[in-house]
Amino acid sequence: MAWSSCPSHPTFASSKRRHRSKQSRVQIYKLSRKKWEENYVEKDMELMNLKLYLENQSIMEENEKLRKKASLLHQENLVLMSEYQKKFPRLDRF
Repeated sequence: MAWSSCPSHPTFASSKRRHRSKQSRVQIYKLSRKKWEENYVEKDMELMNLKLYLENQSIMEENEKLRKKASLLHQENLVLMSEYQKKFPRLDRF
């Protein structure tokens, strides 16, 4: 029997350890990369969520401004209609 094929030979045993070590590193790398990707996606989603939240706040503020402006225009319209009816009472019938 040759020394290199003997399981108890030091060269054979150390090559097995090296193989296992590389395999463990690859598994650890894959796990850490997967964890990094999950964190990246999570952070990306948080950033997107924050941007959408701020955009929504801006839209709601603009909506409130437009609602107030519409209310003022409506009140102004009522006043003008009232003045019109006082000036031209006969045209009100048509």
